[in-house]
Amino acid sequence: MSGSPAVRVSIESSCERQVQEVSLDGVETYVPPLSMSQNLAKLAQRIDFGQGSDSDEEDLNGESRESEWSKQNPDEEGPVKFQPCLWPWDSVRNNLRSALTEMCVLHDVLSIVKEKKYMALDPVSQDPTVAKAPQVFQLISKKKSLATAAQVLLKGAEKLSKSVAESQEQRRQRDFNAELLHLRSQWKLRKVGDKILGDLSYRSAGSLFTHHGTFEVIKNTDIDLDKKIPDDYCPLNVQIPSDLEGSAYIKVSIQKQAPDIGDLGTVNLFRRQPKARPGAQAWHSKLEAAQNVLLCKEIFAQLSREAVQIKSHIPHIVVKNQIISQPFPGLQLSISLCHSSVEKKNQRTSPDKTKPDDHLYVLEHNLHQLIREFHKQTLSSSVMPHPASVPFGPKRLRLAGPMAYDKAEISSLQPSDGLLEKIIKQAKHIFLRSRTARTIDCLASRIEDPQIQAHWSNINDVYESSVKVLITSQGYEQICKSIQLQLNIGVEQIRVVHRDGRVITLSHQEQELQDFLLSQMSQHQVHAVQQLAKVMGWHVLSFSNHVGLGAIESIGNASAITVASPNGEYAISVRNGPESGCKVLVQFPRCQAKDLPKSDVLQDGKWSHLRGPYKEVHWSRMEGRNFVYKMELLMAALTPCP
Repeated sequence: MSGSPAVRVSIESSCERQVQEVSLDGVETYVPPLSMSQNLAKLAQRIDFGQGSDSDEEDLNGESRESEWSKQNPDEEGPVKFQPCLWPWDSVRNNLRSALTEMCVLHDVLSIVKEKKYMALDPVSQDPTVAKAPQVFQLISKKKSLATAAQVLLKGAEKLSKSVAESQEQRRQRDFNAELLHLRSQWKLRKVGDKILGDLSYRSAGSLFTHHGTFEVIKNTDIDLDKKIPDDYCPLNVQIPSDLEGSAYIKVSIQKQAPDIGDLGTVNLFRRQPKARPGAQAWHSKLEAAQNVLLCKEIFAQLSREAVQIKSHIPHIVVKNQIISQPFPGLQLSISLCHSSVEKKNQRTSPDKTKPDDHLYVLEHNLHQLIREFHKQTLSSSVMPHPASVPFGPKRLRLAGPMAYDKAEISSLQPSDGLLEKIIKQAKHIFLRSRTARTIDCLASRIEDPQIQAHWSNINDVYESSVKVLITSQGYEQICKSIQLQLNIGVEQIRVVHRDGRVITLSHQEQELQDFLLSQMSQHQVHAVQQLAKVMGWHVLSFSNHVGLGAIESIGNASAITVASPNGEYAISVRNGPESGCKVLVQFPRCQAKDLPKSDVLQDGKWSHLRGPYKEVHWSRMEGRNFVYKMELLMAALTPCP
C-alpha cells in the first residue's frame, strides 16, 4: 500500500438538518434550525422538576435517591433517560406548588421582621477609616449636576418649541394660501410689491366712477398659538377704505303735497340685512357690504350729475345727499343716499319701519338694470367702426349719413334719457298706476249698480301697464257685455281702447278718469236695455249715446233709448245721465187714456190704437235688485199674453 499513489478522499460533514420534503425536480427542503429561545425551550421540557426536588431529601442513611439509582444501575451507560410525566400539567402543578411554598416562607419572614419579637434588622456600620466629604462640596457638586441636567432639558425644550412653532407657522401659511385662493375665485386680486390688493369697483363692467375701490388682504396674526383655535378663525382679513365701511342704501319716497293725491310711501333700495349663512367667512360679508356702499355712491353721483345738467320746467334740487324732483304738480319725488358707519348702526336700537307697497319693490330691480345698461353703453362705445374712416358710435348711427337720415331720425337714434329721467318716468308710471287702481276701487265700492271689475295684467313694462275694465250688471253678465275697456297706463297719460276699436287719451288727472268711467257706467244701463229688449222680443225704436235734448250734463252726455212692445201697443223710453240719473217713461194706447180729450180731427176708430202721451214711472218704488232686473219686470208686465 505504501508504494501505491496517494488517493485524495474528500470528507463531507454529515447533514445536521433534517430533510423535510423532496420535490419532483429533486430539490430538498430542509427543516430550519431552531433558534436559541426554541432550543432553550426544548431543553427545558426535558427537565424533570419532580425528580430534582425529591433529590434534595435524604433518607436516614444520608444517601440520596440519585446515588441509590446510580448504585442500582452501575453497569448502565449512556445518557440518562427520564421517565415521562403521568399527565401533561404535572410539571406546571409542581412548579406552582414550589412557588407557593416559597411565598409562604417569604410571608413568614416578613411577618417576623415586622413584629420585631424574634428578629431585628440593624444597619451595617460603615468603615470608620473612610473619611466623610464636607457637605459644602456635596452641595456644589449636586448644583453642578442639576445645572447640567437643566441645561440639557432646556436645549431639548427649545428645539421642541421651535419645531412646534415652525409646524404651526407652516399650517397657518397653508390655511392662508387656501383661503387666499378662495378669495381670489370671487374677487379680483393683484400683487403690488409685498402687498395683495383687491378691486371692489365696477370698472371691468364699464363703470366710470372715480372711486378706486381698492382693499388690502392681510394675514390674521391676532390669534395666540398656545391657546385653542376657535371655530370661526379665519387666517386672513381684509382692510377696506374708511369711506366704504358700514352700510348704505338709497331711500326713494313719493310724497303728496295736495289732499287729492295719494301718498305712495317710502322704500329703501339696496338695503342689505346681515344674514348668517353657513360656511360664509367674515371677509365675504364685509366685502359685499363695501361693494354695496360703492354701488349706492356711484348711482347717487350719477343721479346728482344728471339732476344738475337736465333742464326741466321745474328744476331739480340737489341738497347734500338728497335729490328732490316734482314729476306731477303736487307730487314730490325724493331720492336720498343714507350711509351709516358700524358704530352708528350698533347704537341704533329700532330700525326705520317702512310702509309696505308692492308697486315700489320692483324699483330696485329696475335701478339695477338701468345702471347695467349705463355700464354697457360705456363699454359698447369703444367698439371699432367698420370701415375705420367713419366716426365712433353704434352701427345704425354710422349708417345714418349714407342712408340720408334727417335730423329727427338721427336724434332718435342717440340715447337722450339719462338715469334720473328713467327713474322719474318709472316713478310717474308707478304713481299713475296706483292712482288708477284707487279710482277704480273707489267707484266699485261706492256704486253697486252697475258693477265695475278690473283685471290687471301680470306681465307689464316698466313704463306701461294694462288693465281690463268690465262693467256688468249682477245676474245679467252673459247678456250685457257691451262695455269692455282696455286701459293702457303710460307715463303721463292713459290710453283707453274701446271694444269697437275707438281710442281715447286721458291725462294724468284723477277726476278725468273718474268722469269717463261714470259716463261709461251710465251708457251701460242704456246698452243693457237694448240687449234686454232683444231677448224679450221688444223692438228698438231709437237709440243714442249722446242726447242733444234735455238738461246738460256736467259729466259727459246723457244717453237714451226707446223700445216698443211686440204688438206695438206700449213703448218704454229710458234716459240715463251720469249726473242726473235714470228716468223711465211708459207710453200707453190712446184707448186706455181716460183723461185724453176728444179730437175733432181723429173721427175714425182705427186711430184709437195709436199710443197716447208718456207717463213717468216712479223708478225708486220698483222692486228689484238692480236696474236691469226692474226693466225686465216692467217689460214682462207690459207684454201681452199670447
